Order: sequence, then C-alpha cells, then structure tokens
Amino acid sequence: MTCSEEILRNAVKAKFGRAVTMGRTAILTRNHNDRAACHYCGPCERGCSTNSYFASPFTTIADAAKTGRLTLITDAVAARLTMKDGKAAGVQYIDRTTRQAREAKAKIMILCASTLESTRLLLNSGAANSSGVLGKYLMDHIYGGGAAGDMPMVETRPWAGMPRRPNGIYVPRFTNVKAKMTDGFIRGYGYQGGGSTSFDFGAPGFGANYKDAVRQGRTSLSLGLWGECLARKENSVEIDRNRVDAWGIPVLKVSADWSDNEKKLWQHGREQSAQMLEAAGAKNVRLTGEHSVPGFCIHETGTARMGNDPKTSVVNKYCQAHDLENVFVTDGACWVSSGCQNPTLTMMALTVRACDYIVREYSRKLA
Repeated sequence: MTCSEEILRNAVKAKFGRAVTMGRTAILTRNHNDRAACHYCGPCERGCSTNSYFASPFTTIADAAKTGRLTLITDAVAARLTMKDGKAAGVQYIDRTTRQAREAKAKIMILCASTLESTRLLLNSGAANSSGVLGKYLMDHIYGGGAAGDMPMVETRPWAGMPRRPNGIYVPRFTNVKAKMTDGFIRGYGYQGGGSTSFDFGAPGFGANYKDAVRQGRTSLSLGLWGECLARKENSVEIDRNRVDAWGIPVLKVSADWSDNEKKLWQHGREQSAQMLEAAGAKNVRLTGEHSVPGFCIHETGTARMGNDPKTSVVNKYCQAHDLENVFVTDGACWVSSGCQNPTLTMMALTVRACDYIVREYSRKLA
C-alpha cells in the first residue's frame, strides 16, 4: 500500500470497524510453473513479459497444447449449435476471412464465450429453453461514483510513489451483512480505489513558480463503488430478427434498467466513501461521478441461470444444460445473483469446477 492508503486503512478500521485491503487478482506473488513472480514493472494491460499475470495463451492453452490433443481454430465466428438425435452435435461457425460456414463436431461442448454471447448462441440454436427463462434475469454492476480527496500530510513529490502494481485497494461490502435492509435498500457494494502521487498540473502560479508547484506534486486518494444488481426477469435479452452482425448472424436486443434498489445503494455508497476519506484526514473531499447505465461496467451475468429445477433454470449446479446433457455453460451466464465483486475469478472457478465434473463423472457416459 501507499502511505495514504495505509492511513486510510488504519482510520477506517478504527472509526468504522471496516477492512481496507489489497484487491484480489490472478497474479503470481512467487515463482510458479516456470512463471516469475510479479516485480511491479507495469503497465499490466499491455501484456506481461514474465507471464506473472494470468492469461489463457501462456497458461491453460499452453498446457493443452503440450498434450498434443489441442486443435485451435482461429478466425472462427461461432453462429449456433447443430443438433442430432436430441443432443448437440457440434458448433457451426463462419470463417471470418472466407465467410464460409463450417462445423466443428464434438461429444461435449462448453460454451464460455462471455455471458451474452453464450446466451446468443443458445437462442440462435433454439436450444436449452424449455424453462422459458433463457435470456432473462440479466445483471451488471452499477458503478461510476464515489469520492476523492487530497492527502497533503504525506510526501507529494511525484517520484515518491510506489512501483507500478497490477491492482488497487479494496473495501469489502459492509452494508446489509447482518441486517437485511439499510436505508430502504437490500444487498450492498464494495469499493475499489487507491492513493497516488503525481505532478500537480492544476497548481496555481505562472512561469517558474508554476513549474515548481507542478514538480512539488499532489497526493490524492479516491474510492469508487461497485454495487450489486438484483436479478429481475424484465432485465433480459432476445434475438433481434431484423438485425444481423457482419457475418449474418442475428444479434441480441437488450432490455435493461436499474431499479430503485440499485440507485439507492449507489447513492448510499458515494456518501459512505466520502465519510471514510474524511476520517483519514483527506482534504477537499468531493463526491464523484454519475452512475453507469447497464452494460457500461461490462460485468454482465445471468441469462442462463443455474438451478436444480429445469422448469425455472437453464443449467444445473455443474453448469450442464438441463435440456442438452452434453452442453455446459461456464461463464457468467449461469449466475443467479451478481454480488458486488469483479466476476472474473468466480467465472474461472465455475469453469474449473465444471471441467472437473466432466472428467470425473460425465465422461464415463461417453466411454
């Protein structure tokens, strides 16, 4: 943590009894499987030269390639599942360059194309929807607001900051953990944020005085909230029969909006973030942002929900489609609630769990 983040952590714990910790990411902190521990070189979003940052090409796909049993098809735009004898027989895809339709046949298919794309594949296939809930209960995180302030009590020179790191601080959800409802809303939110030191280009002055003030720098501290979204049937997607993508595949029409619950918890979270910054001694504290529109956070979940009852859900607890026993949906589509945390690590865990089930149990049926 930076100095300002440590100040925030201690103040928030002392005054509110809340935790401030580092965000969780799939990045190595020690050497593992010929991959080096992170050494804070940054910027991570451009790729990781030491393979410390998890990414499929140099982890799961690389391991699959070593088996000699992997066929990786590029330039393939998945269109729909093909059917035979009541089961899925393969995936029809369009070659991106030639635009020819092709088919990849398989005994087991795992859809992990991202929440809405997996659901679009099923809808375009006319499959796995005996329940009528495929495409329903779409969720995303409401975010885009919080608070920010200045921390003049710590060193402000721009070169005094921490090395480039792959994540920021995190404040876990503290609302409605024991009680069901706070200030007229249920569920809650978590915060992502951080403290940083940079040149102060907003400094006053002119000429040499302005340059000196810019070099002196400025340390700021901010918190942004990510709020839960309730699963509501009216938030949904369906196939738009009047529109197709560049490869002639029908696209989705999305109908979604925030309920009063999301809007209330978002406003509550902004106010609480300002209170925590003030408790840390921040100056010039101000509320920030406006709440996002659904889809802007790109944390879509739901639309092929998990459940034990085939009449009210699309997949079972192993992400296996009730209507098609050889099809698994392992991304965010199977979620029934959103939580307030970033969804990717949970999606990865669900995929591992489903694959473990296929290897242990379901593969016996196909022997």
